[in-house]
Amino acid sequence: MDIFLFRAALSLYLVSCLGYLSSLFARRVLVAKYAGWGLLAALVVHTLAFGARCLATHQSPLVDVYAALSFFAWVLAAVYLVFQVRTKTRVLGVLVAPAVVILMMAASAGLGGAVALPPILQGHLVSAHIVLAVIGEACLALVGLAGAMYLLQDRLIRKKRATRLLRLLPPLEDLDRINHLGLLWGFPLLTLGVIAGALWARTVWGTHWPGDPKLVWTLLAWALYGLLLHQRLALGWKGRRMAVGALTAIGVLLAALAATGLFFQSVHTFG
Repeated sequence: MDIFLFRAALSLYLVSCLGYLSSLFARRVLVAKYAGWGLLAALVVHTLAFGARCLATHQSPLVDVYAALSFFAWVLAAVYLVFQVRTKTRVLGVLVAPAVVILMMAASAGLGGAVALPPILQGHLVSAHIVLAVIGEACLALVGLAGAMYLLQDRLIRKKRATRLLRLLPPLEDLDRINHLGLLWGFPLLTLGVIAGALWARTVWGTHWPGDPKLVWTLLAWALYGLLLHQRLALGWKGRRMAVGALTAIGVLLAALAATGLFFQSVHTFG
């Protein structure tokens, strides 16, 4: 049942993705509205898939990299819908929905039998670490996407080009607001996730610092986000500077995750 629900959710995510893309080129707000409802329907079915898997395996669904990708897709879609309601900006779905579909397609490679949960992954601290960190990273991913769209639109305005494309994009103020909200929510959640991870490491390895390369890079990205939030709240940074900073920070985080998985041994790799 969980596999059927997962595939149904993936299909609905794909329909929603096509809806968002169509709304951009057709310039129809109603199409984007329907795409949002489609994304919500996909999210509900995806939630049921998680529930069905938990009932079938009697354990957390976050037991391997594929499940983690699926969970990140779920969180990214949920956080985006909240932001969409708060900011009334639907066009960012043009970037978010394809990202969710890609994550789900990658996660689909791990569909199959249940995976035994390693003892090291059992406990409330590790669950809190994963959930808080993933939600925080999803918020910060939206900050990065909003930053990319902001810089694109800012460049078009400066060059006085592609006026038709400009009409399809949201006001720069809306994108800057998403940047602000994403930092306000994402940085504290990521901070709590890092703290929970440190406490968990203490119980497992006897140290808060297990010498994990992924932790080093994550802390570097965390410091960059903290600096951005400080500059925004204390010095009033807005607009282009914040967009560039957001892209830099998410680039460091993504590059670190990719490099760690490919070239380094990590305590975050199980199995």
